[in-house]
Amino acid sequence: MTTKMVSKFRRSLSFPNHSHSKDSKHFSNTTSHLRSASLPSTSHPLISQLKDHLNRLKSWAAAGSMPDTRTSAWLCDGLTRLKTVHNYFDDILRLPQTKNSLRRHTDWTEKLLEDFLRFVDAYGIFQTLIFALKREHSAAQVSVRRKVESKIEMYAKAMRKMDKEMGDLVSAIRCMRNSSNNFICNVDAELVEVILDVKEVTVLVSTALFCGISLSLVSKKPSWIGSRFAKKGRVEEGIQEFKKVGTEISLWGFRKKGDEEYLRMVLKRMHELEDCIVKIEMGSERVFRSLINTRVSLLNVLTN
Repeated sequence: MTTKMVSKFRRSLSFPNHSHSKDSKHFSNTTSHLRSASLPSTSHPLISQLKDHLNRLKSWAAAGSMPDTRTSAWLCDGLTRLKTVHNYFDDILRLPQTKNSLRRHTDWTEKLLEDFLRFVDAYGIFQTLIFALKREHSAAQVSVRRKVESKIEMYAKAMRKMDKEMGDLVSAIRCMRNSSNNFICNVDAELVEVILDVKEVTVLVSTALFCGISLSLVSKKPSWIGSRFAKKGRVEEGIQEFKKVGTEISLWGFRKKGDEEYLRMVLKRMHELEDCIVKIEMGSERVFRSLINTRVSLLNVLTN
């Protein structure tokens, strides 16, 4: 697959400002409000392969319904699977028959183009936030090692701020769930179905990523509570490694300062979490690049 490069990307959110309902745990019937003027054609092999990967991603989402399975490894696996989906989708967008179908209804294609710009915006902002998280986490490790409790409080304050920014990304992504589903389009029905499924899984994985990390920044320590997500049942959607370290750091201040064994355990967990953050950063970066490629291919449909 040829990687396209673009020179400049928007770094601000451009999401529609309207209310949204709570996410369901399963995929909604995204094509129920969409009609096609043409009959389904014989599947192209790439579409069949894409459907297989979409189904695997749905199985991945179902596996995350239990809190114990929501680990950084599970999250990175979802990002890898999402990148694969977009790689196949990009190949399909390059097919002449796909371009011809999408050009029959430019309004709908332009709406998809806007949706994928918003995805690119969101992941661009997330890259900035995850880099800041990695930096703050490294500083917190030094503070714990030196037993400087005042610095830990600064870390907690930074996490509360980041929680809010991550929460804004979650809200914005959820607004996109049905943003381009209610169009009457003159596009092959099967193609419409897979396109909407690609958008749906992108919303699903993105929500798991942004929401999972945001909720993980909520600690049991009273001074950390106050997040918009700190409600009964919602914290269970966090990522295990993040939640454990957050709790242990908050409890560390209540332990005896001479408890070296507990200190070593906290530092070990923090080091492991640092590795998790790096892997998530790398996985999200790959998705970010694949989203750029998808959007460029959609743009080429309209301009070439």
